[in-house]
Amino acid sequence: MTTVPVRGAVGVVTPPARRTSPLRAALALEARAEAAVKVFLERWSIPALRVALGLVFLVFGALKFIPGLSPIEALVTRTWDALSFGVITGYPALAITAAMETLVGVLLVAGVFQRFALALLAVTFVGILSPVVFFTGDLFTPGPTLTAQYILKDIVLVAAALVVASRALRPASRPS
Repeated sequence: MTTVPVRGAVGVVTPPARRTSPLRAALALEARAEAAVKVFLERWSIPALRVALGLVFLVFGALKFIPGLSPIEALVTRTWDALSFGVITGYPALAITAAMETLVGVLLVAGVFQRFALALLAVTFVGILSPVVFFTGDLFTPGPTLTAQYILKDIVLVAAALVVASRALRPASRPS
């Protein structure tokens, strides 16, 4: 026959209740808070980056529609002239760039047709970064000019686009 000890019964010794130290309680609270922040970041950081990237392209693309408003208007036309071997130049070059950047911006902000938006964004990055190759002498005299710095900061936008693409190009999860 098996006997079951009854708490408080005569002859049954129960260990004292273990009290949690304030340090352990604080560490447990911090771990729960960190877990909550991680869940929040996993859910919202890439969508926030997508919207921010879209807003950058939307605003800077829209500026190019209005002649004289974009600070890199001359560089855009020179770049199109070099990339198209002189076929596309002047305001048409600026308008094409404006349309591409604005469309990318709208699609990224709206979160629709992301694969198309990212493919178009990759094409725009070719144009955005190609002046470093075509006009190196003008951009680095001897150090980077303000225009060169404007172009080189776009490396951060490329990295942001890669992060957004990592989420957008992920296969759709199937319900279990």
